[in-house]
Amino acid sequence: MKVGHYIHNQEVTKVEKKVIALVDEEFEDLELWYPVLRLREEGITVHLVGPEENTVYHGKYGVPVTTDYAFSQIDPSQYDGILVPGGWAPDKLRRYKEVLEMVTHMNDRKKPIGQICHAGWVLISAKILQGVKVTSTPGIRDDMENAGAIWFDEAVVVDGHIVSSRRPPDLPQYGQAFVEALNKL
Repeated sequence: MKVGHYIHNQEVTKVEKKVIALVDEEFEDLELWYPVLRLREEGITVHLVGPEENTVYHGKYGVPVTTDYAFSQIDPSQYDGILVPGGWAPDKLRRYKEVLEMVTHMNDRKKPIGQICHAGWVLISAKILQGVKVTSTPGIRDDMENAGAIWFDEAVVVDGHIVSSRRPPDLPQYGQAFVEALNKL
């Protein structure tokens, strides 16, 4: 298992990592589930967090997810990173004060923030993209650039702790880059 380790009194102690995965109706099914499963394969705990606790939300293509927690129950200081899926959910997610506070908290502490496709809308609303190198679906390129981001048409762009990707075909590179960002902590 590739999780963080450190040596203490000649014993190897596993450092547990925890990540928030944001959820709302009409998330892009693969853009949520692929990174979540990829992180879980690495032994990283992923909590699915949405507007309501223990509630079923459906992706654009009907794949369901049941949240572990509500936004209001999350203390972002207890987490090592955050994932924002694409689809139409980001347009809803960016309207929640708690979501913007979580993203801002992670940004201020340089903890990994993963965003793919339309998820850039959430980072725009959190006002954290000035001078940041990113990618996204080309459909929101203007939005990203108008927020001050430097946009690239690449499968994945990593600028410090912000890991961005364009769309589902780029998920293998995105998943690997996000895991690497977490392992640097």
